[in-house]
Order: sequence, then structure tokens, then C-alpha cells
Amino acid sequence: MELKPIEASEIEDIAREAILDSIDFVESEVAEDRIKAQRYYNGEVDIGEEEGRSTVVSTKIRDAIRAIKPGLLRVFLSTDRPVEFVPTGPEDIKFAEQATKYIQYKFQELNGYEILNEAFHDALLKKTGIVKVYWDNYMESETYTFNNLNDMEFSTIVNEQNIEVIEHTTKISVELDEFGAEVEMPRHDLKVSKISDMGKLCVESVPPEEFFIDRNATSIQSSYVCGQRTEVRVSDLVEMGYEFDEVSELSGLGHSDTFSEVERYERRGYEEDYQTENPLDPSMRIVALTELYMKIDVNGTGVAEMQKIVLGGNDYKLLGYEPWGDQPFAAFEIDPEPHTFYGRSIADLLFEDQDASTMMLRGVLDNVALTNHPRTEVIDGAVNMDDMLNNEIGGIVRVRQGGAIVPLTVPFVAAQTLSAIEYYDGTIEQKVGISRASMGLNPDALQATTATAVNATMQGAAGQTEVMARNLAEGGVRQMFKLMLKLVIENCDEEQIMRISGEAYEPVDPRSWNKKMDTSVNVGLGTGREDQRNAALSQALQMQMQIFQSYGPSNGLVSMSQIRNTLADMLALNGVKNADRYFAPMSAEQEQQLLAQQQQQQQGQQPPMDQATAYLQAEQVKAEAKAKTDMAKLQIDAQKAIAADDRERDKMDQDLLISAAEILGKYGTAVDVAQIKKRQDAPRYPAETPVQAVTGGRF
Repeated sequence: MELKPIEASEIEDIAREAILDSIDFVESEVAEDRIKAQRYYNGEVDIGEEEGRSTVVSTKIRDAIRAIKPGLLRVFLSTDRPVEFVPTGPEDIKFAEQATKYIQYKFQELNGYEILNEAFHDALLKKTGIVKVYWDNYMESETYTFNNLNDMEFSTIVNEQNIEVIEHTTKISVELDEFGAEVEMPRHDLKVSKISDMGKLCVESVPPEEFFIDRNATSIQSSYVCGQRTEVRVSDLVEMGYEFDEVSELSGLGHSDTFSEVERYERRGYEEDYQTENPLDPSMRIVALTELYMKIDVNGTGVAEMQKIVLGGNDYKLLGYEPWGDQPFAAFEIDPEPHTFYGRSIADLLFEDQDASTMMLRGVLDNVALTNHPRTEVIDGAVNMDDMLNNEIGGIVRVRQGGAIVPLTVPFVAAQTLSAIEYYDGTIEQKVGISRASMGLNPDALQATTATAVNATMQGAAGQTEVMARNLAEGGVRQMFKLMLKLVIENCDEEQIMRISGEAYEPVDPRSWNKKMDTSVNVGLGTGREDQRNAALSQALQMQMQIFQSYGPSNGLVSMSQIRNTLADMLALNGVKNADRYFAPMSAEQEQQLLAQQQQQQQGQQPPMDQATAYLQAEQVKAEAKAKTDMAKLQIDAQKAIAADDRERDKMDQDLLISAAEILGKYGTAVDVAQIKKRQDAPRYPAETPVQAVTGGRF
């Protein structure tokens, strides 16, 4: 079979088939449980109601989720560093610290509490919470107004890039030139808009009914197909860059009685009105939009690559596709099932228990009502029925014979039923790991004979919650922060300004970071309670201070940064997250500088030496000074000798010339002066300088 690139029409068909199969899987296997979970959370049950009997509903699922979620949020949000990026090498240490601070800053800026709150809620109630992390490229338009501009100013503004003139008026103004003469000068009033290419990091929770994944997936990263199906306005698609004519006629999801529609209704509690679309404004029509992330061999190479495929309308019309890296989703689960994508929720564990609790609670209330208002046996014709049916307190009932009214005794069995309810409450606590003792609501546990018994009870109940927190940390939280780091590195095209603490700002350049850095999620887990962890940190701080004071800053075991971290953790454990307000962060460079300063101070404060040592050191200094003096004298003598030699040689040159002239004049014979001069000028110190030769190489 010959491989060839896939055409756009074929991509559309393949994508449509994959989407429909994935949606069918989710709606047939998962959606019903999620709808039921939402109904039970809202206080609805599948138990029938009898007229005239109690209709109260036990809300065990809602109570359990409301009890668990605060603890999970506290685990991740009680620390000022919920995530740390681990350097892959020494060159990444500084960048890893910057990335940790920057991503934490962005997480807070994007309202990290709301993101985690929604994701954890969906995981607890509907099996899986989904968070989408993506980079939004958009156009931003700003309007500016200028008045009384001269020609040069006007030309400068309108010729600037991305400037669009909205309004322009010109007027003639009489002004004085540099010579004092009146001249007519044009003046411009201008209104312009400047369009800028912008981009920002986006992190948002996805409604469970909008997310779909293929039936064979075990994780988002290993999935063949995953994506999001939602609804947007035509105007939103135009802002994304699509042509109006291409998207204006797209259809919506249809809003038939589908599982996704029912799930949306159960969550919101009301039906959406899709008839409010204004036909006079086609840009506000609601249309369906599907983002599909799918592995497909578009180029015909035999290797399927990740593609982002965008489709519009209920019939999934192809709008575009492009190569993509990682899927932008992170999945949050509290109880994952191995080798499958969807795990279990708290609701899955408590459906039957909530039904049983509801039935028993209704029975108790009905029993109490019948005990307080028992039915009555009356003799027909011997009792005035109008008086009998009148429930007025103190009212009379007219009878024709004594004993015509006999109350029917109803046995009070509520006490036994309450014991059964108590049993079910204990069963629920065992399932979800939240006990009344851990919530501070069980007086019996709190009045135990020993503190050890209380601690054991609370630690045992907290174990399951800690497992939930670890599953969330190693799953969705880690993936979310990894995606955030990757997108920041890939899309930031300039230096960023980051707020590090209070009003302090620091420039960073994400382009220099390593996007392969590992991600470590910090969670406030432990087997003990807050008071125990406080005591442990206090003990650690005490030992740190002892080591630091005994062995100094260079002890190699405890640094000032580590002491600061201990103090910050103690504040965080007590609900104070902004530790920088009380203890300034210290970089490694700052700590090294402080250590060097302390060492210099210590050297300047050394104890005085004894007299013998001082005398020896003074004599050594005197000897070294005398040696330097003798050596300098010797060098001066060598220079004098060389100067005298040079003067003697100059005198010989002059005498030679005079003698040669005399011989030539007297005898007519020429003397070879050049040859004699060459011999005189021959170097006497060929291997070294004259000074070195005279001094024996000591200079």
C-alpha cells in the first residue's frame, strides 16, 4: 500500500468519526453516573415518595465532599511554593528558581484558588476534573486622541506601524515664525486606533460534559483522541481569525435531550434559553466549536503525529488543522483506576449509603410524627366528626357514649433506627476518610482518656485524604504546572517583570529556561496534625539555630536560607502564606556575600599575638626589607656599569674616526672603519640583557 498525504476532506471525515465514537463512549459509560451524582449532590434521590409521608433527603454525598474539599485545598494552597522546578544540571539552578517564582506568580495572577476549587470539585463528584492550559494569541485595539498637531507630528503618528486613522480634521492656524512674521500653519486633530498582537497564558477549568476522550485511553498523554466540544458566538470565531462568511452559518449543538445537555441542566439548575438569539445581529449567533487533538499521519510518512484540528457546527465542518505538541489538558482524579482513564468519585462510593440513610431518616420522622399525632379509633355515629377533625388546641369533641374515642398506640422505634443511621454514618466515614473526630465534631473522641487515642483516630481518618491529595498532586497538578512552564518558555518573546514579594519586582527572561526541567509538587502532607507539624518545625528550628550559633555560617549543615525556609513553613502551616512580608528571601549569591563579609570581620577581630611571636614577625619583616634594599642597590650598580661601558664605547668610536682620517691624509691609505665598527658593536651578552648578565640573572 502506497502512503500519500491525506487531503482536507479525508481529515474531516476521520476527525468526525473519531469525535462521534469518543462522545458515544463518554455518554454511554460515564455521563449517566455524573448526572446521577449531580442529582444526589443537589438533594435528589431515586427513592419514590408516598403522599402524606416525609420527603426529606439525606445529603451524605454533598456533606462528604464539603468536608473533604477544604482539606485538599489547604494541602496545596497553604504553602507559598506549591510547585518547584528541578534543574537538570548546574547551569539550570538559577533558571529553575526563577521559573518556580514566575509560575507561582502567574498561578496566583490567574486565580489559582478558583481553578483548583473547580477541578477538585469535579474530581470528587464526577470522577475526573479537567483543566485546560493554553496560550491565547489575540489582537488588542487601543484608541488615542491627539489635538493641535503640526505636520511633522501628524506624519510621525500616522506612519507608525499598526496605526489606523479613525477621524482626522485639519485647520489653519495663524502663527508667528522665527522672524516674527505671521504665517498660516496647518494643525491636525487626530483620532487613531493601534492594533497590537498580544498573547497571554490561560488556565481554566473545563466542564466535564465538554471534554471527550477515546475509549481505549489510560491517560491524556497516551490518548489517541481527546478534545473539547463547546459553544461560542460567531463573533468569538471571527476574533480567533476565521472569516465571517465561513462561520456565520454554522449550527449549534442542537440541544436535544442529550446527556451533555442534561448534565449541564442538572449542574445549573435551569434550562438555557437558546431562542434569545437576535437575528438582526448575526455575530451573536451561538455555534458549536470542537477542538480535537488527534494523532494522524497527515503527511503520509507512516508515522502519526499530533495535530490540532478545529471543527465547527453540529456536523463538524473542518475549519483548520496544524501540527501540535502536547495536549493542553490535565486530568485530576482522587481515586484513579489502574489502566483506565476514568476512576471513581466520592459519589460513586456513597450512592447506596445516601439512599439507605434517606429511607431510615424518613422512617424516623414518620415514626415521630405518628407518635406525636397518633391515629384514633372512633365508634361510627357516636362521635361528632367535625369536632374530631378539628385540631384546635383545647377544643372539645362531642360524643354520644363514653369510650367512643380510643387512641391507637404507635410504638416508638426511632431510637433503634437512629442507631442504624449511626452505623451507616460510621460506614461512610470509613469509605471517605472523613470522621467527626477529625472535624472536631465528636465529643466522645475528644474526651478520650489519652491524647494518643485522639491522635490515632484522627491520623487514621486522614490517611485516605492524604492519598487523594497525592493522586491529585502526581496527576493533574503536576501536568498543569508542566504545561504552564512549557507555554511560557515557547511563547514569551521578551523579558518579563515578575512581582516576587510585596511591591518588589524582578526581571526574568523565560526564553533562557530549560523546558525539560522536572516538576516537583509541594503538598502539605504528613501523618500528624497541624499542632504536631508545628512542634516538629519548632524543634527543627531550635536545632538549626544551635548548629548555626555553635559552628558559624560556614558550618556546611545549616544555611540562613534553610532557617528562613523553616520560618516560612511555620507561617504557612498557621495560614500565613506571604512569608516574604516577615522574612525576606535570600539568594545563594547574597548568602555568599554575607558569609564573606562575616569572615572579613572575624579576621579583623583576631586576638592580639604574644610578644615572642610579634618580635619574630617584626624581624622577618626587617630581613625581607633589607634583602629588597640590597637587591635594588645591586641593580643600580649594574646600570651604572653598563652606562660607563656605553660611554667608553662611544669614545672609542670617535677616536677611531679621527685616526682613520689622519692615516688617509698622511699616507693615502684607507682604513676599513666599517669592519672595525662591526666588531666593536658585536653583542657581549647574546643570551640575556646586560643587567641580567651583570647581576647573574636576578633581574
